[in-house]
Amino acid sequence: MTEDFKRKRVVVTGVGAITPIGNTQWEYWEGLVSGRNGIGEITHFDASRHDCRIAGEVKNFDPQDYMDRKEAKRMDRFSQFGVSAAKQALADAKLVINDLNAEQIGVTIGSGIGGLKVMEEQQTVYLNRGPDRCSPFMVPMMIANMASGLTAIQIGAKGPNSCPVTACAAGSNAIGDAFRLIQNGYAQAMICGGTEAAITPLSIAGFAACKALSLRNDDPTHASRPFDKDRDGFVMGEGSGILVLEELQHALARGARIYAEIVGYGMTCDAYHITSPPPGHEGAARAMRMALKDAGLSPEMVSYINAHGTSTPANDSAETTAVKTVFGEHARKLAVSSTKSMTGHLLGGSGGIEGVAAVLAIANDIVPPTINHFQADADCDLDYVPNTSKKLKVEVALSNSFGFGGHNVALVFKKYIA
Repeated sequence: MTEDFKRKRVVVTGVGAITPIGNTQWEYWEGLVSGRNGIGEITHFDASRHDCRIAGEVKNFDPQDYMDRKEAKRMDRFSQFGVSAAKQALADAKLVINDLNAEQIGVTIGSGIGGLKVMEEQQTVYLNRGPDRCSPFMVPMMIANMASGLTAIQIGAKGPNSCPVTACAAGSNAIGDAFRLIQNGYAQAMICGGTEAAITPLSIAGFAACKALSLRNDDPTHASRPFDKDRDGFVMGEGSGILVLEELQHALARGARIYAEIVGYGMTCDAYHITSPPPGHEGAARAMRMALKDAGLSPEMVSYINAHGTSTPANDSAETTAVKTVFGEHARKLAVSSTKSMTGHLLGGSGGIEGVAAVLAIANDIVPPTINHFQADADCDLDYVPNTSKKLKVEVALSNSFGFGGHNVALVFKKYIA
């Protein structure tokens, strides 16, 4: 890169969301601000034999609102969510893709699990009926990159296309990678975020086996309680969150509405343990510092952090320590909330819907709450915006995502100033 190269400014012009608390971006936002709870008993399958029988399911979703029946049948649920949220975001941005701009518009949608539902179903077909009865669509429905690929096919975007698979950091990696592509001139616009649909028998059994899930089956609405003293594990969620990012001049030239500007991206690895954060969550702290340095902002300029905040004992206390390490005394002045308290944990989709939440917090000057925050924990002693949303002028918002394998991502958004 030459010294005179100037990185392009990148703005957010569209958002889309399919979530356990709303099937459009506006239903989702209203749900966040009002503290709506999306957790309940699992209905996708008979969970009576499982230790964990609760999840944040998407309700009343009809993929045919976004695609025809034949296309929907050839997609796993995670792809249906991703394509649908992407079409919402594109319509919100009023961005028209045509022969003149298609090669400059790309897609990057992350997923931690991919098409696990179809994989489980086809395994049953294989065992009960034999290999020759497996569906020819099994592989393209199953592979994690297909949400990104199908979105491009559906909307005609011929630019860069990729799919980060970095567990619970995948959606945020997708947004950060899209930011870099536009910033460095490889695309004029990117549709980006995350999607997941992993509320399946095998997934719930596996996460329960590694002691990650809440077992508060008798009280699902209070099961996801990030930063609360009595938290006992995360609650699985599903859905998708998508942003439309554009190069600033491209957005201005077409008169686009601008929600916020994305200005920083930090990505690190703990290189420590497959599931547990290291002491002090130093990898998360480095990711936040890297994102702020990339943005050219001091810690004191941040108003709000959309925390990873999973509701697991280890993660929440470690993230709190990392925030205090990076922000020092300013940590006491920050609003820090976990929207997973309402949606559950969407794994690879979480960075997508939480990026949407951070952007809309900036656009509306409202910070969503952490619901189910009843008892303070000595190790979690920041302002977690307990139970009720807060009106706050949000100049800069940071969104954290941390994944199994030690993946850490921090994104920085700020109010757009011409």
